Amino acid sequence: MVQSKAKSVAEYLKEADDTRRPVLAKFRKLAREILAECDEGMDYGMAAYKRNGELVTAFANQKGYIAFYAGQRAIADHKAALKGIDCGKGCIRYKNVGKIDFDVVRSLFENIAKHRMPMC
Repeated sequence: MVQSKAKSVAEYLKEADDTRRPVLAKFRKLAREILAECDEGMDYGMAAYKRNGELVTAFANQKGYIAFYAGQRAIADHKAALKGIDCGKGCIRYKNVGKIDFDVVRSLFENIAKHRMPMC
């Protein structure tokens, strides 16, 4: 995993190529809208959102995919909508950024906000 040295999420987005930058910006927009009470920052070299100092969610621009750390609960609750997408225990790996369904991403963020659970 390549970690960014960016000091802010805005700086992090500027590092992304022209194909991924708008996609990452959509993730950021949804996170800031739905998780407005969370603090945005960089952690572990990726865009991270914390509530009361605890990591709630994050996203990262990796070499072969965009990783969205939605957590186990959100992924389990969206199992059908995520069919065919590479999911780990708490991470969704979007390998084809052109096929990201942002209605599902919005729902994942809403699930994260509703359950108010730390990611890890």
